[in-house]
Amino acid sequence: MSSSSPTFTICYSISSSKPDTTMSSQSPEPSLPLMSGRSDRKADDTKSSAATPPSLRENIYTIPNLLTVSRILSCPVLGWSILNDDFFLATGLLVYAGLSDLADGYLARRFSMQSVLGTILDPAADKTLMTTLTVTLAMKGLLPVSLASIIIGRDVLLSLSAFYIRYTSLPTPVRVRRMPLLLRMRSPFLLQKTFTRYWDFSIPSAEVRPTTISKYNTFAQLALMCATTVTPILPAYYNLFVPEMQILVAVTTVWSGLSYVFSKDAVRIVSETRRRPPPS
Repeated sequence: MSSSSPTFTICYSISSSKPDTTMSSQSPEPSLPLMSGRSDRKADDTKSSAATPPSLRENIYTIPNLLTVSRILSCPVLGWSILNDDFFLATGLLVYAGLSDLADGYLARRFSMQSVLGTILDPAADKTLMTTLTVTLAMKGLLPVSLASIIIGRDVLLSLSAFYIRYTSLPTPVRVRRMPLLLRMRSPFLLQKTFTRYWDFSIPSAEVRPTTISKYNTFAQLALMCATTVTPILPAYYNLFVPEMQILVAVTTVWSGLSYVFSKDAVRIVSETRRRPPPS
């Protein structure tokens, strides 16, 4: 009998909130289990939110990106100057485009201002400049229409490919990833790739890396466009080998377009690479 009394006292002290020497018929208050359940749920939510990786974002408001955007905005003025035979202004804008291209690359490397958006804006600025020069010079009869068609056709195909890659590589929002699979299947309106997220370039998804032949082709195209632009203001005895440069540009343009199709390193999916665990 004496050995069972301490056991009864310990069990009673755990199940009752008031010390008493007699057995009570009242049941324990349910407030403690309820509070414990709420705290457990809060703890689980805290653990799940801590385990969920945050959305990938980066600073896109950098000086190199602003210089690149200014280069894009100068293209309409460049086209207007060529169509109105103001080749001096067109030459000045070409000089500005070249200097700003060198400056934004140097600043991005020197002060660690690289961004995924910069890898997209920089070639986009070059293509916008190239398209403006190609169209306007062809309209003025200074560039063969066949060569202009090759250049524009390749750029249009690459642009459509970039839109498709952006859509397929856009990372899933964190709040959608945390939802149960059944709820996501029953809620088709919760699209993972919304229109707003598609155009939010602070969310990196894919990085475009130009191939080697594409770099040579860009240089050859710029050289041809600059030579064609400055030819009307140069004396007649200057020979810039424009016909030979046109053949070179036609060959390298087709070659560079095929290199993007068959190269494995031209596009890198940023979202998958950053979520990949480090090697052990």
